[in-house]
Amino acid sequence: MQTIDQLISSERQRQTHSVNLIASENYVSEYVLRMLGTVFTNKYAEGYPGKRWYGGCEFTDVIEQHAIDLAKALFKAEHANVQPHSGTQANLAAYLGIIKPGDKVLAFRLEHGGHLSHGAPFNASGKYYKFIHYGVRKEDGLIDEAEYARLLKENPDIKLVVTGASSYPRAIPFARMAALAREHGALFMADIAHISGLVAAGEHESPVPVSDVVTMSTHKTIRGPRGGLILSKSSLASKIDRAVFPGCQGGPLVHVIAGKAAMLEEATRPDFKKYTKQVIANAKAMAAAFTAINAKRYRVLTGGTDNHMVMVDVTGTGKNGLEVEKLLGEQHLYVNKNFIPYDPRPNTETSGIRVGAPMITTLGAVEADMRKVVELIDKALSGENVSQQVQAMMQDLTSRKQAG
Repeated sequence: MQTIDQLISSERQRQTHSVNLIASENYVSEYVLRMLGTVFTNKYAEGYPGKRWYGGCEFTDVIEQHAIDLAKALFKAEHANVQPHSGTQANLAAYLGIIKPGDKVLAFRLEHGGHLSHGAPFNASGKYYKFIHYGVRKEDGLIDEAEYARLLKENPDIKLVVTGASSYPRAIPFARMAALAREHGALFMADIAHISGLVAAGEHESPVPVSDVVTMSTHKTIRGPRGGLILSKSSLASKIDRAVFPGCQGGPLVHVIAGKAAMLEEATRPDFKKYTKQVIANAKAMAAAFTAINAKRYRVLTGGTDNHMVMVDVTGTGKNGLEVEKLLGEQHLYVNKNFIPYDPRPNTETSGIRVGAPMITTLGAVEADMRKVVELIDKALSGENVSQQVQAMMQDLTSRKQAG
């Protein structure tokens, strides 16, 4: 077995010599990475700035308050909690803070693009709350707003509405959905785990003005460390904070909070907005390229994308999602298998893949590169070995980034 140092070196090699199209991953900057290896990892700090259960938190308080202030300013939010260890943890804390066990919640169906923590029966959310789900229309794959409205009307005891997705490629109409939720007396929560960077840069409608609570993970389009974050109305601040600590977490990961602060600083810079624009442009280029190569072989769900990901039905290739994922991975092209709406295959196989632009865009890729990536995917799935071409592409991207 390799030593830990050797395994880290091997993973570094994998990341720098592979085309990674997994929509939920990204490269962090050296600044963010450096924060994660600081002496703040030694600090235990239960509580919040100025209200800790441990001494020696004077510098921890400054770091955490800095992250809080940055998050509030960036997202124009009334309150921010930067302690959640993950996006799922942020969701569970939000539920704990604003509704009661057994309450009814309306959320986006997992199989249509939602998330495990939006009431999947095998997740804690589905075990402690009564979730019902809306989905997408079969004919076009877009959110079925008529079903959403009908379920609200038929279930007057709904306490909370959750929207947001992990595999939905179109813009989410937060304002319309929030207005309907309020008409029926429900709280409104938006999970922007995937699109947080796009929202921060103004490239996607922000749910913050119309939501009671907004949750996110911090390691996807916003290019931060692995973790979570919660925004809320000031009227819910104490409930959210108590739900995070002591409700479902102990001491915060102070070194990760430092990484989140670095991430938020970076997200305020003009080059971050430029980056997010390119992410969307690159995703659109991929969607168009799949269709141009063979629309029957690669059926692009909803016909395109408004964000950082493309959902592709790969049934036309004669392979399932798992087979495609494995075959491409063997040639250093990384995607992930994914449900498509109304998928006839089990979740261990799936009929689709999810393809994302954030990570390769961080390397400096532009639209022409994305078209080449799709060509490489098609060649690999047609039986050609494209490993050397993938390596050449990565070398080119690295050279261009260093030169730029």
